[in-house]
Amino acid sequence: MKVVTYYRVSTAAQGRSGLGLEAQRATVEAFCASRSCEVLAEFMEVESGKRAHRPELEKALHRAKVTGATLVIAKLDRLSRNAAFLLTLRDSGVDFIAADMPDACRLTVGILAMVAEQEREAIADRTRKALAAAKARGTRLGNPNGAAAIRRAGKGNAASVAVQKAAADQLASNLGSTIEDLRAEGRTSLPAIAAGLNERHIRTARGGRWHPSSVRNLLARLPAMV
Repeated sequence: MKVVTYYRVSTAAQGRSGLGLEAQRATVEAFCASRSCEVLAEFMEVESGKRAHRPELEKALHRAKVTGATLVIAKLDRLSRNAAFLLTLRDSGVDFIAADMPDACRLTVGILAMVAEQEREAIADRTRKALAAAKARGTRLGNPNGAAAIRRAGKGNAASVAVQKAAADQLASNLGSTIEDLRAEGRTSLPAIAAGLNERHIRTARGGRWHPSSVRNLLARLPAMV
């Protein structure tokens, strides 16, 4: 399992002394060893747990997202005690695990998400009832010509192309900060950027390795996004 590790200490003094950090690291390392994890990157933050904005956590989440890795922390309360923040994390698309209680994250976030899920189910139920009432009144629902009209208009392939373009645009948006970091390191050529992305285990939109040509296509999408 590929993982990105994240550690947080509350004060600058703790960060300098390692107080609290070594215990977290020991817990995470033991977990990773038991699961044969491949650690792709490590991030450490000196920040109060009451604040939702944490740059290093954002970097850790970004790295986990673009590499398809799992975020690993020592304890759940090291991430946040804020329910809204945990729900945001859940919806970020990044899997995360608390090393001391591997099932705690899914269980806790699942409980916290129950209210939101219930509301979504209520909305869906109201929508179904509204559609049923409209149908009972004789209102025709949906496209009367079905998919045939779309095929005749030649929009089927266009829709597929649009999906692929949206995925490429999203990847470019996600990688904007990574490209900036690589350039700051002096990696400005297409081959150098490709090598940097591959070293970070970041895949292309189609799941492949980066080459100068694919980096050129990526950079062409960045000016309007970065």
